[in-house]
Amino acid sequence: MWGRTAMSSGGRGHLPKVRPGGHRALALFACLALPVGSAAEGQATIPGTFSPPPGCTGWVTIQSRGCRVSNHYRCEADAPGDQWRADFDQDGLFFVSRIDRETQWVESFEMFPTTRQVLLPDPADPASFSTLLSTGIDTFDFGLAEDGGPQTVVRGFDKLTGRSVTIDGVTLEETEFDYTETAPDGSIVQKARGKEYINRDWRIFLSGISEWERPDGIVPVDGTPRQFVFPGEPGFFTTTPIFDCDATMSGLETEAGPIPAMVRK
Repeated sequence: MWGRTAMSSGGRGHLPKVRPGGHRALALFACLALPVGSAAEGQATIPGTFSPPPGCTGWVTIQSRGCRVSNHYRCEADAPGDQWRADFDQDGLFFVSRIDRETQWVESFEMFPTTRQVLLPDPADPASFSTLLSTGIDTFDFGLAEDGGPQTVVRGFDKLTGRSVTIDGVTLEETEFDYTETAPDGSIVQKARGKEYINRDWRIFLSGISEWERPDGIVPVDGTPRQFVFPGEPGFFTTTPIFDCDATMSGLETEAGPIPAMVRK
């Protein structure tokens, strides 16, 4: 689940936030005050394409509903099994995340304003992709912290539904998830529930149809993947999303409801 769509494409990589439109993030992100050689410092060297940082290799581009395209890459300097995802909407780059082999949230970078969020050490119940595959369900209970911001706790579960689907030639297994994120005082920051997809070999979650409940209301999201593009194929590592962008710009509704300008999941 987590670290996947802040935190799943987006699968886990899921705690979504509605992103304001009307900004270009790519140039900003390339200039972030990150360590030299950071795996988050990718940028566009060719107009319309994303180049991962030195020592990193892209392996799939995923075009999803909700006007989002996600470029996935792995870096030699990271721990085995770690992988990154860079998300773009019609306004440019807005979110980058890293997950580990168990799809735990490791860290993420979000724009507007630029913030970094990390997984706190020693979680009470670490998210485990391996447990989900072996038992059909995985519970989790872990903490997150933003730079200079408050810490929150996320508790919930991921469960295989037993259903599978093939999208653009890629077979995915459907999951159900439910989680609640709480503040230090116990108040609810947000709640979410819905369906996602996993790929066992890739060890990632991908978004499906879900609902994200916050104090100001419920945000329905359909981030279902529609197209997978691999190295050497047209559209690999593009920064231009192609699905539902007209609907996103105009505020039209999808089957799951209105599409937010972009939800980080």
